[in-house]
Amino acid sequence: MQTYHIRGGQPLKGTIAVCGAKNSVSKIMVAALLTDELCILRNVPDIDDVHIVSELIRTLGGEVEFKDEVVTIHAKQLHTVEPEELHRVAGKSRIPILFAGPLLYRLQEALVPELGGCQIGKRPVDFHLKALETLGAEITCIPKGYAMKSQRLHGEKICLEYPSVGATEQVLLAAVLANGKTELSNAAVEPEIMDLIAVLQKMGAYISVDTDRVITIIGVSRLGGYTHTAITDRIEAASWACAAFATNGRIFVKNARQLDLMAFLNKYRQIGGCFDIRDEGIEFWRGENLHSTTLETDVHPGFMTDWQQPFSVLLTQTPGASIVHETVYEDRFGYTEALNRMGAQIQLYTDCLGGRFCRFGQKNHLHSAVIVGPTNLHGAEITVPNLRAGFSYVVAALAAEGETILKNMELIRRGYGDFENHLRELGASFDVEEEDV
Repeated sequence: MQTYHIRGGQPLKGTIAVCGAKNSVSKIMVAALLTDELCILRNVPDIDDVHIVSELIRTLGGEVEFKDEVVTIHAKQLHTVEPEELHRVAGKSRIPILFAGPLLYRLQEALVPELGGCQIGKRPVDFHLKALETLGAEITCIPKGYAMKSQRLHGEKICLEYPSVGATEQVLLAAVLANGKTELSNAAVEPEIMDLIAVLQKMGAYISVDTDRVITIIGVSRLGGYTHTAITDRIEAASWACAAFATNGRIFVKNARQLDLMAFLNKYRQIGGCFDIRDEGIEFWRGENLHSTTLETDVHPGFMTDWQQPFSVLLTQTPGASIVHETVYEDRFGYTEALNRMGAQIQLYTDCLGGRFCRFGQKNHLHSAVIVGPTNLHGAEITVPNLRAGFSYVVAALAAEGETILKNMELIRRGYGDFENHLRELGASFDVEEEDV
């Protein structure tokens, strides 16, 4: 376990390089199970999710090497593994459910554990199971997981109740080798989804994406290997942008891509943040005139839910009352109680505060927040509950007076590579305490 002792009040200044997207790299690694040929993935971050997926593939019989931001995967021979063993390797990761399609193709059966992941709201596995059953998989509930069988999946029309990223990835990974055409309506179209589609196309898949969130997949009988460079992590890039604003510093985020950050950049500028876009990245800093705002999270191309937590910390430093309406995960404001202990003024509501009614309205979920600023933040002792909340606490701690003690910080390694070195490079004042458990 890791505990960070962060001493705030120091502007962060300097340059850091952001690597490949956590939510893209891990899924592209799973795609390597669709072929028995060599697959090479570049721009890979050194994060826990990469090591978890690597070990899962090895557990299933594949070969994986990771060195100098490059992962090579050769899943020449695979075999089934009990859900308990996959769960032991994966821990709380949600990745194993996405192994279903590739394993059904390679082995005609798949044993997968239940979903894990950060506790930020319901992440129903029924989206995944319903899609797989529609494509022809026979699914049986077993202790701690699911047993699936199919000689070969077949194409069908599938309409998602919500444009779920995970369910869209599930259909893509299952349908590319199915017999016939699959038409997926109300699909997610995040940049990470498009990155996965680009890889599958390199492997030999036929996939088209229409402007009305319809993805059409024509199944093929075989896929080959790939060589691919993953897109930059837009969540990490935005996180460091928030750190620059909160500390009144100046950070150049190398490899940050404007196209993937447009919704974030609009809101960043609206509250008084400044940025300079260059070919090699984006520089972020705080302007002189700060403003409150109203924002609603949404699926792409809207304001990403994973940007919400660190951005909310910035709203504690802007004058006036800001409103944040979370429409993607119903329980994503759990982190605000700790911010209030640090001096923030954040009030949660069950109403849909914002421009539109969402699926959580009238369901008693605290999914809207009113944030009044500016407030002086001060140090506190906090246990980090999940990955994205963890970075928001780091941002708050860097802006706060005095020392903040953040426990359970090993969760940061799930999504932020080289995190400690980045903080040091930017001039943060902190110590790390390691404890074996």
